[in-house]
Amino acid sequence: MTRFAQSLLPDGVRRTVLKGGLRIVTEHMPGVRSAAVGVFVQVGSRDEAAQLGGASHFLEHLLFKGTPTRSAMDISAAFDEVGGEFNAYTAREYTCYHARVLDDDLPMALDVLGDMVTSSLVTGEDVEAEREVILDEIAMHDDDPDDVVHNLFAATAWAGTPLARPIAGTAESIRALTRTQVIGYYKRRYRPEVMTLAVAGNVDHADVVRRVRRAFGRNGFLDGDARPVGPRVAERPRAVHAGEVSTTRPFEQVNVVLGMQGLTRSDPRRYTLNILNAALGGGSSSRLFQEVRERRGLAYSVYSFGLGYSDAGMVGVAAGSLPSKAPDLLRVVKEELARVADSGLDEEEVARGKGQARGGVVLSLEDSGSRMTRLGEAELFQRRLLSVDEVLGRIEAVTVGDVHTLARELFTRPQTLATVGPGA
Repeated sequence: MTRFAQSLLPDGVRRTVLKGGLRIVTEHMPGVRSAAVGVFVQVGSRDEAAQLGGASHFLEHLLFKGTPTRSAMDISAAFDEVGGEFNAYTAREYTCYHARVLDDDLPMALDVLGDMVTSSLVTGEDVEAEREVILDEIAMHDDDPDDVVHNLFAATAWAGTPLARPIAGTAESIRALTRTQVIGYYKRRYRPEVMTLAVAGNVDHADVVRRVRRAFGRNGFLDGDARPVGPRVAERPRAVHAGEVSTTRPFEQVNVVLGMQGLTRSDPRRYTLNILNAALGGGSSSRLFQEVRERRGLAYSVYSFGLGYSDAGMVGVAAGSLPSKAPDLLRVVKEELARVADSGLDEEEVARGKGQARGGVVLSLEDSGSRMTRLGEAELFQRRLLSVDEVLGRIEAVTVGDVHTLARELFTRPQTLATVGPGA
């Protein structure tokens, strides 16, 4: 029934697997009066065949449009009338439908989510209406310089793989998708064995299990004998494509993303990377912010990042500047990366990075929604859910030498550069 013994779970966390393979993970948070719930479906844009580009995101929209017993208005009103929050998002490796309500309203949230996920109608009329909404959404992203440059960067770095495609699809792929294709994707992919239901807050595990069994048992959804699909974990990250790519767009600024192969989601060095990333470009005291913005005035926004997937990862720097400053901006960023690779960070920088990493962990997990997300993502991508104290211990154990070793490994790898702007 379980992937690992209850004794290995952090205090307050419990896990049950229902018939059919649906996993339920809960965490009781003393002293709160809210409950956050999320249905994590282990299906994202990277799981789509080429002719189904954008199907996961399209389906995410459609599951809000109605079931045999609830209209789209009924679904929205159920949460509005209790002051709840309700939304969804699609990522490259999963889709999540989530809500946050008062603890007394959790039964309603579970019932509505179960109805949506198992019994959505996906009518032809709704498909056509949402097609136009998604085309507008794609156009909106095409007007955002940050979105454009990151999509161009991903398309270059992951060329030839599903990771290269935009999550929402393209205007061409969305126009081509039919109701038959979308509903077929729904029936094939939305199965209990690839789903985790995570709940955090003032909750009782046994009560949640009873209600989920009822809410998700519609139409025989839980009648199969499948076992849960294991977490997505890869031993080695896939390689990335190095090189330079640019596109001309009528923006006021030049936006750049410079990156190289990073770490997977499950790499144990991810805590070292968090500290390195914080000190390099994670705040106003970071090297890049001080050197690029404060000392030289080359950009208003500059930051470093780390992207981790089950079998892939990227690290890099993103920034935007006036076209006349772009060459100097890029030169300074490359110099800083080379300097950190060569000399590492000093003890004070590492200490600040640790403080930022610790604060980020603790402050985020005082919210039931963040706790819920942690539970769900651990089921998708980790072999074991670490306690908060374990995470803090791993952060504290990182040394100045660990940071330098990782920086030398990452920042000397072949680089991918994407540039978007006027005359780029």
